[in-house]
Amino acid sequence: MIESPTILVIEDDPAVRTGIVDTLEYGGYRTLEASDGHSGMDLALKANYRLLLLDIVMPGPSGFEILAALKKSRPGQAVIMLSARGEEQDRVRGLVNGADDYVVKPFSMKELLARVDAVLRRTHERHSSLPSLHILGAVIDFNESRIIFSDGSLTDLSEKENSLLRYLTDANGRIVTRSEILRQVWNLDPERIETRTIDMHMAHLRAKLGEKIAAFIITERGKGYRFIQPERDR
Repeated sequence: MIESPTILVIEDDPAVRTGIVDTLEYGGYRTLEASDGHSGMDLALKANYRLLLLDIVMPGPSGFEILAALKKSRPGQAVIMLSARGEEQDRVRGLVNGADDYVVKPFSMKELLARVDAVLRRTHERHSSLPSLHILGAVIDFNESRIIFSDGSLTDLSEKENSLLRYLTDANGRIVTRSEILRQVWNLDPERIETRTIDMHMAHLRAKLGEKIAAFIITERGKGYRFIQPERDR
């Protein structure tokens, strides 16, 4: 069976947080949780998850501050705001600043699950809007599946090499596990297959990128891969 999506819950009220986590796990989701803005900010920026359920008012950084940080580092991240404050200006602020939905407390767990399912469906195919990546004078053209080097030479990428590189760059610096790559790039169930195809494609991709550009792809031993975002060429 394919691994269920992981949902991060940042909520300072222990009773509410426990209720949400229990409901999500009963619904078949995997969960991570944080009880304040400090630990929440750390997990939100570094952890591997599909959806964030984010309280607004809590100790440490507020939900709006965490949302702002996510918009910079993980602009495609799916977020549902949770708040007892149902004022229109708060709902508008959350949605304008990148949240996918806004749920006002108190809410039924049945409603929350429905909102979670809806947001995950809407954002499942979400990709970076960038058609290309500029790095060390080279241009990686994702639409054309090719690399244009600074000397004008061209190298074509295979469909899977292109998809793999794009998925890594879309992750905005977070560690992407081998299981996630198999699920999202190859559409394979990592629990039912043992394959070295990722290693093979990664070796071919690094060779095509060249040593200097390939150095931006970091192998995190025992975890997966991480792409270091370069400063954009001016």
